[in-house]
Amino acid sequence: MAGQTADRPTSAGRTEQVRRGIVSFVRRGGRITVAQRRNLDRYRHRWVVDATLPAAEPLDPAAVFGREAPLIVEIGPGMGESLVPMAAARPEANVLAFEVYEPAVGSILGKIAEAGIENLRVVEGDAAAAFEQLIPAESIDRLWTFFPDPWPKKKHHKRRLVSRSFADLVATRMKRHGIWRLATDWEDYAGQMREVLDDHPRFVNEYREGWAPRWEQRPMTRFEERGIAAGRHIFDLAYRRR
Repeated sequence: MAGQTADRPTSAGRTEQVRRGIVSFVRRGGRITVAQRRNLDRYRHRWVVDATLPAAEPLDPAAVFGREAPLIVEIGPGMGESLVPMAAARPEANVLAFEVYEPAVGSILGKIAEAGIENLRVVEGDAAAAFEQLIPAESIDRLWTFFPDPWPKKKHHKRRLVSRSFADLVATRMKRHGIWRLATDWEDYAGQMREVLDDHPRFVNEYREGWAPRWEQRPMTRFEERGIAAGRHIFDLAYRRR
């Protein structure tokens, strides 16, 4: 499949074209709200990390956050319903979130301001493309991947984020004994996650029965509630890097 080209805003307000191969998300046409735009204008310089690709060198988490602290990374936090309260509950950690949708970034920034926290930063971009270049080797203590795009059609399964190649990359970026937590409400994607990570030599399942209990520290979001209301089961997983 041919690569895709997308415009990415820079810190100076310009756009540059970024060449992509197969991507793990679909660009949705939703409009940005007045509040989201206001949040971006007001807080982008404060909490959004300038991560123009290709990057000359990985991010320096200590420089980004202004301190040395355990690093938590979340991929695809959406509007930040669970991300912001989880970051607020962990003031001892630096929390870095990858979110590709500008309206969602605007919502996250508003929630950060309301919560009054300073330990959360956002990278506006696709984690599948940026992870390798931006995340230093063996730097992540915790990785959260909650409800990634399931790409339900079989012909699109190759777009799913959790694949053997991405797991290989994650294994190089996590510290030894770091924990990768995942959740999905799509049964066949949950099975794919198990297949990829149970067989991976660098990860071990934290639960012998395979599935983890629902992680109580993850706040229930409207997205998860809708999945449950639709009759879908929520599958939680937790893996430790060997």
